[in-house]
Amino acid sequence: MESIGIIGGSGLYKLDGIKIKEEAEVSTPFGKPSDKFIIAEFEGKDVVFLPRHDKRHTINPTEINYRANIYGMKKLGVGRIVSVTACGSLKEEYKPLDFVVPMQFVDRTNQARKQTFFDEGVVAHIAFAHPVCENLARVVYSSAEKKGVTVHFGGTYVNMEGPQFSTLAESNLYRSMGFGIIGMTNMTEARLAREAEICYSTLAAVTDYDCWHQTHETVTVEMIIANLQKNVENSKEIIKEIIRQMPEKRVCGCREALKYAIITDKQFIPEEIKAKLKVIAGKYIN
Repeated sequence: MESIGIIGGSGLYKLDGIKIKEEAEVSTPFGKPSDKFIIAEFEGKDVVFLPRHDKRHTINPTEINYRANIYGMKKLGVGRIVSVTACGSLKEEYKPLDFVVPMQFVDRTNQARKQTFFDEGVVAHIAFAHPVCENLARVVYSSAEKKGVTVHFGGTYVNMEGPQFSTLAESNLYRSMGFGIIGMTNMTEARLAREAEICYSTLAAVTDYDCWHQTHETVTVEMIIANLQKNVENSKEIIKEIIRQMPEKRVCGCREALKYAIITDKQFIPEEIKAKLKVIAGKYIN
């Protein structure tokens, strides 16, 4: 069975109750990942954990080296990634301290982030109509349900740039578009995970009502941190249940997402680029 990858967001910098085997510093051709990867085991299943902001929370959303993080997961044999993330709610029914398992993403970043492995001499256009692996999302949702938290399935995560929070006009605009939650990190992860043929799903912990709600006109860091702390322990228990419920084999299309996506004929791809992309796409370009 491939390893299960967990990316920890704000407030989740370590996993409790899981046997840690090693903290691995993984080198990648895309630079340095956010932190060391924690290689662990839980009830006979291999787990790889990475705090996306590093364990001291020193990396802001724009500065995260997403390519190095996902490349490192792939290099360590990860087949599925569950991304735990804090988010703001854009819907009345998504209350602070609830969880959401979104199925769609909308990108509102400024493209400063590197969002593809395929540049510098190789072009790939990957299908991305359904950015979340539904099989994995169902496991995440049922695991949260089993732990007794309030969890919502489906809807859209809008990825803003940050690190500032929304203006009131932006918050109302996103609500008028029907988006469900807002965050700063998951869209790029989802894109790169698909290119790496890794299943991806989000477990989003609602910390606040963004700034649109009449009783939450000002989103403060103090408010968010307080709710984060309340959600962290629930997140850790949900993660354990996700690992327990994870099927041994993947049967979704994510595992072959690159099969017809690479447009450049491999004879025209420079050898140094083939070497750089060996972990991601070696079976297709070498």
